[in-house]
Amino acid sequence: MAAPSPPTAAESADTPANRQPPHIPGLPPELADATRDDAALRRFLHGLPGVDQVGLEQRAATLATRSIKKASKLWAIDTAIRMVDLTTLEGADTAGKVSSLCAKARRPDPERPDVPQVAAICVYPDMVETAVRELKGADIGVASVATAFPSGRSSLAIKLEDTRIAVDAGATEIDMVIDRGAFLSGRYGQVYDEIVAIKAACGDAHLKVILETGELSTYDNVRRASWLSLLAGGDFIKTSTGKVSPAATLPVTHLMLQAVHDWKNQTGQLRGVKPAGGIRATKDAMRYLVAVHEVAGQEWLDPKLFRFGASSLLNDLLMQRRTQLEGHYSGPDYVTVD
Repeated sequence: MAAPSPPTAAESADTPANRQPPHIPGLPPELADATRDDAALRRFLHGLPGVDQVGLEQRAATLATRSIKKASKLWAIDTAIRMVDLTTLEGADTAGKVSSLCAKARRPDPERPDVPQVAAICVYPDMVETAVRELKGADIGVASVATAFPSGRSSLAIKLEDTRIAVDAGATEIDMVIDRGAFLSGRYGQVYDEIVAIKAACGDAHLKVILETGELSTYDNVRRASWLSLLAGGDFIKTSTGKVSPAATLPVTHLMLQAVHDWKNQTGQLRGVKPAGGIRATKDAMRYLVAVHEVAGQEWLDPKLFRFGASSLLNDLLMQRRTQLEGHYSGPDYVTVD
């Protein structure tokens, strides 16, 4: 591995002289020391083991061939439903559309009250108030994208205000997006400090850090961005905005699951992973659940630690659930279609 390069002038200029790291109790010295300044952060990130691309992709492909036994399939479908962040992030979103989506989150299949609720609704900040009102009394989170979503290209002041608007409206989860331009330019300190600042602005809301892995070019960059986000206090690391192709992929999700697994081994702390974008079929969701179990561990088969960012996946899960219970395929006429 090549020796780490010194911090660039741009990176040094974009980082406060007196960095205030997030309060993460119990960090081992090597992790606590990694964020003391830009040079230490760069050394740590570039000192991470390089990713074996062939090995990673082969393992992801091998695990994708594993099937879930019929006796466990209904459990797996219900688990996946509980992990869905039911999402609408379109410029044409209206209060009526969000209200309908909230009703579906409460009762995904109106004819089957035994179907579990989804984990959360994910909307733009201006739709948070509507979602909070419609989900009152339900154990369903309200997530809001923020920080100049989806580009992440704006001033920190605007990103913070974007976050505060969502939190003040009642969001319980914030999905922020990193500035990929800053990251790819090697300005790791800037990206780190922005995550720390957004985390502080979240208050009690959980922070999901969107890496937009389709723009990070290499698996090594995905690993570095994952660790950078964890060091800065992200509660979840998320693959994508859903606005860039490729979005979520199994190899990338494997890498991120490895990161949170290794983070727990080193710190004792649990952090989550959220693949988002392009996951539409039950068979794909099952492949991700197998990866969660085999790469991170059974502990992560929980909505508190693994989510699907999806708008259409829920429909297929509901149809396949009916198939398991009724013995024949149910088409979209039998479920509400977004």
